[in-house]
Amino acid sequence: MTNVQTEQLKKFVFSSKYTVNGEPLEEKLEIIIPELLQASYSFYTWPSAPVLAWFIWENREEFYGKKVVELGAGTALPGIVAAKCGADVILTESATLPKSLSHTRRSCQVNNLVVNQHIKVIGLTWGLFLGNLDLLGPLDYIIGSDCFFEPATFEDILVTVAYLLDININAKFFCTYQERSSDWSIEHLLSKWDLECIVHNINNLGNSIGLNIHDLIGDHSIHLLEISRKS
Repeated sequence: MTNVQTEQLKKFVFSSKYTVNGEPLEEKLEIIIPELLQASYSFYTWPSAPVLAWFIWENREEFYGKKVVELGAGTALPGIVAAKCGADVILTESATLPKSLSHTRRSCQVNNLVVNQHIKVIGLTWGLFLGNLDLLGPLDYIIGSDCFFEPATFEDILVTVAYLLDININAKFFCTYQERSSDWSIEHLLSKWDLECIVHNINNLGNSIGLNIHDLIGDHSIHLLEISRKS
């Protein structure tokens, strides 16, 4: 019997309301994300991704025209939002997971982003310093949602980030992660690789349209971190 995986399309809507010269205005962005049911980790949009995507949406003026790379993109919701907001985006997935890379390209296709024209997709494996790291070029922002899902990979992620921050000294790494165990920590690894971290409050995301961000993440505990080189 052939195992046919079913694709479902999930819609995410980002909007902001504000007033200019007394006139109420609203900006809106719709993103469609394809997901494969009963597939592996990278084919599903985890709760951390919408939080990071909302952060990018609400700071879209800061991302406009900037060079952004998303680590472990998967379905690539945050990176696609950044691209739609005018950033120059490179989406990365493990070079050892060609099906995941193909699905990342599929997410771009569904949102009318032509790969190698509007957005780039490349293979990049955490902790491996191959030539494709140098292909990224100068970066302003590194982003990633729910990269810290397995303690065995924490150092591989952070050594990759540390390398990218070494060659892009003013860049920052914005990441969201889902707390799965109170025993898991990256604090010692941040110190080891000479990194510092700021925790951002996510409770105000979506306030202008009356969104309660916790309606998106349910009972999950999601944190938004800004990681940079120690000053």
